[in-house]
Amino acid sequence: MGEHDTLLNAVIGVVASVVLSFIPFSTLLGGAVAGYLEGGTSRDGVVVGAISGVLGLIIGAVFFFVFVVFLGVFAIGAGAPPGLSGAGIFLLLVFAALAGLYTVGLSALGGLLGNFAKNELDL
Repeated sequence: MGEHDTLLNAVIGVVASVVLSFIPFSTLLGGAVAGYLEGGTSRDGVVVGAISGVLGLIIGAVFFFVFVVFLGVFAIGAGAPPGLSGAGIFLLLVFAALAGLYTVGLSALGGLLGNFAKNELDL
Protein backbone atom coordinates (compact mmCIF):
# COMPACT_ATOMS: atom_id res chain seq x y z
CA MET A 1 0.00 0.00 0.00
CA GLY A 2 1.80 3.09 -1.20
CA GLU A 3 1.01 6.74 -1.34
CA HIS A 4 -1.58 7.97 -3.80
CA ASP A 5 -3.75 4.85 -3.79
CA THR A 6 -6.61 7.28 -3.44
CA LEU A 7 -9.63 4.98 -3.44
CA LEU A 8 -8.09 2.56 -0.95
CA ASN A 9 -7.05 5.43 1.32
CA ALA A 10 -10.57 6.88 1.10
CA VAL A 11 -12.11 3.53 2.03
CA ILE A 12 -9.73 3.23 5.00
CA GLY A 13 -10.87 6.73 6.01
CA VAL A 14 -14.52 5.63 5.86
CA VAL A 15 -13.74 2.57 7.99
CA ALA A 16 -11.98 4.82 10.52
CA SER A 17 -15.01 7.15 10.56
CA VAL A 18 -17.37 4.24 11.22
CA VAL A 19 -15.15 2.66 13.89
CA LEU A 20 -14.81 6.05 15.61
CA SER A 21 -18.46 7.01 15.13
CA PHE A 22 -19.04 7.13 18.88
CA ILE A 23 -16.71 10.16 18.95
CA PRO A 24 -18.06 13.54 17.83
CA PHE A 25 -16.57 14.67 14.51
CA SER A 26 -15.50 11.14 13.59
CA THR A 27 -15.72 12.10 9.91
CA LEU A 28 -12.95 14.65 10.53
CA LEU A 29 -10.81 11.87 12.01
CA GLY A 30 -11.57 9.50 9.14
CA GLY A 31 -10.62 12.18 6.64
CA ALA A 32 -7.41 12.81 8.57
CA VAL A 33 -6.50 9.13 8.35
CA ALA A 34 -7.16 9.16 4.61
CA GLY A 35 -5.19 12.39 4.10
CA TYR A 36 -2.27 11.09 6.14
CA LEU A 37 -2.14 7.87 4.14
CA GLU A 38 -2.48 9.71 0.84
CA GLY A 39 0.50 12.02 1.29
CA GLY A 40 1.31 14.22 -1.69
CA THR A 41 0.16 17.82 -1.76
CA SER A 42 -2.45 19.45 0.44
CA ARG A 43 -4.83 19.26 -2.53
CA ASP A 44 -4.38 15.48 -2.58
CA GLY A 45 -5.31 15.37 1.11
CA VAL A 46 -8.46 17.43 0.57
CA VAL A 47 -9.50 15.31 -2.42
CA VAL A 48 -9.04 11.96 -0.66
CA GLY A 49 -10.80 13.33 2.42
CA ALA A 50 -13.74 14.52 0.32
CA ILE A 51 -13.94 11.15 -1.46
CA SER A 52 -13.95 9.46 1.95
CA GLY A 53 -16.77 11.77 3.02
CA VAL A 54 -18.83 11.06 -0.09
CA LEU A 55 -18.43 7.31 0.39
CA GLY A 56 -19.44 7.66 4.04
CA LEU A 57 -22.42 9.79 3.06
CA ILE A 58 -23.59 7.18 0.57
CA ILE A 59 -23.33 4.44 3.18
CA GLY A 60 -25.16 6.59 5.72
CA ALA A 61 -27.89 7.46 3.22
CA VAL A 62 -28.49 3.79 2.45
CA PHE A 63 -28.83 2.95 6.15
CA PHE A 64 -31.09 5.98 6.68
CA PHE A 65 -33.29 5.00 3.72
CA VAL A 66 -33.62 1.43 5.00
CA PHE A 67 -34.51 2.76 8.45
CA VAL A 68 -37.15 5.15 7.07
CA VAL A 69 -38.72 2.40 4.94
CA PHE A 70 -38.67 -0.03 7.88
CA LEU A 71 -40.19 2.58 10.19
CA GLY A 72 -42.75 3.57 7.55
CA VAL A 73 -43.95 -0.01 7.11
CA PHE A 74 -44.58 -0.35 10.82
CA ALA A 75 -46.11 3.13 11.12
CA ILE A 76 -48.57 2.44 8.29
CA GLY A 77 -49.41 -0.88 9.90
CA ALA A 78 -50.17 1.00 13.11
CA GLY A 79 -52.60 3.32 11.33
CA ALA A 80 -50.38 6.29 10.49
CA PRO A 81 -51.05 8.14 7.21
CA PRO A 82 -49.09 6.55 4.35
CA GLY A 83 -47.56 9.71 2.80
CA LEU A 84 -45.28 12.46 3.95
CA SER A 85 -46.50 16.00 3.86
CA GLY A 86 -44.72 18.61 1.78
CA ALA A 87 -43.18 20.04 4.94
CA GLY A 88 -41.91 16.60 5.94
CA ILE A 89 -40.26 16.07 2.58
CA PHE A 90 -38.73 19.55 2.73
CA LEU A 91 -37.30 18.83 6.20
CA LEU A 92 -35.85 15.53 4.97
CA LEU A 93 -34.14 17.33 2.08
CA VAL A 94 -32.75 20.03 4.39
CA PHE A 95 -31.49 17.34 6.78
CA ALA A 96 -29.86 15.46 3.88
CA ALA A 97 -28.12 18.62 2.64
CA LEU A 98 -26.82 19.45 6.12
CA ALA A 99 -25.65 15.87 6.64
CA GLY A 100 -23.83 16.06 3.32
CA LEU A 101 -22.10 19.33 4.23
CA TYR A 102 -21.14 17.95 7.62
CA THR A 103 -19.84 14.63 6.36
CA VAL A 104 -18.05 15.71 3.20
CA GLY A 105 -16.86 19.05 4.57
CA LEU A 106 -15.36 17.67 7.75
CA SER A 107 -13.82 14.74 5.90
CA ALA A 108 -12.16 17.12 3.42
CA LEU A 109 -10.90 19.29 6.29
CA GLY A 110 -9.62 16.15 8.01
CA GLY A 111 -7.84 15.14 4.79
CA LEU A 112 -6.10 18.51 4.75
CA LEU A 113 -5.09 18.18 8.41
CA GLY A 114 -3.88 14.60 7.98
CA ASN A 115 -1.82 15.62 4.97
CA PHE A 116 -0.40 18.54 6.93
CA ALA A 117 0.54 16.20 9.80
CA LYS A 118 2.39 13.90 7.43
CA ASN A 119 4.18 16.53 5.35
CA GLU A 120 4.85 19.37 7.76
CA LEU A 121 5.03 17.75 11.19
CA ASP A 122 6.82 14.58 10.09
CA LEU A 123 4.50 12.35 12.12
